[in-house]
Amino acid sequence: MGQQPNLYAFSDVGNVAKALRTYILRCQKAGFERHDKFKVALSGGSLPKTLAQALLAPSDGSAGDTVHFSKWEIFFADERAVPLEHEDSNYKLLKDELLDKIPPDMGYPNVHSIDTQYMDDVQEMADQYQNALMGSFAAKDSVKLPIFDLLLLGCGPDGHTCSLFPNHELLRESDAWVAPIEDSPKPPSKRITLTLPVVTHGIKIAFVATGDGKRDILRQILDTDEGRSLPCGLVNEGGAERVSWFTDNGAVEGVGFPRRGSL
Repeated sequence: MGQQPNLYAFSDVGNVAKALRTYILRCQKAGFERHDKFKVALSGGSLPKTLAQALLAPSDGSAGDTVHFSKWEIFFADERAVPLEHEDSNYKLLKDELLDKIPPDMGYPNVHSIDTQYMDDVQEMADQYQNALMGSFAAKDSVKLPIFDLLLLGCGPDGHTCSLFPNHELLRESDAWVAPIEDSPKPPSKRITLTLPVVTHGIKIAFVATGDGKRDILRQILDTDEGRSLPCGLVNEGGAERVSWFTDNGAVEGVGFPRRGSL
């Protein structure tokens, strides 16, 4: 058996956020050393709120505890085909929870939102978003896959992540970097998503899953053979030790998968 993902459990969301800050800033440092940028993909859900708690916390003033948003390049791991100001927009969620609260002295990230003129043609929307990725990660014919410094993901109650849903044909997509989905089992039905190979090729991949409501699905993903075929389980399999789960104790109560003591 290959190396396993890392499971971290903390007493509450506040302590999850503290650990997540340490982890993200280590990834930021590695990104700066690699290419003087920090290229990140983000999901929606409850993640942006936890991210804001982590990243907007006061710095201790050291280089290792300073967020340099001006060198961040943010893409969305998935997005809904809705206007940017719509309640279902992951961009709006990130804007409301984090972007609008960033103080000027922290700089401002380069955020890649969808092109909403293609809301009625999600294939074209996906193609345009893939073009944005190519602009950052080099042309598609020169690199097989974009390699993010960090992907920050959520986990749905059915084990989905990004807009990759259980048993969906998109899980077998191996060529495109960004794919459309028009039959999402969770509304809104029209979306775009990073594909599984892009997700699993990140240098670091982190899931943030908190609350008692995550307990059953985390037990399935982490403890059962069936769970390995769920989208989150496939990310675990493909990313192995590059994957870390940040949870609170309520989310992993009764989970047998071994926890790591510290980052």
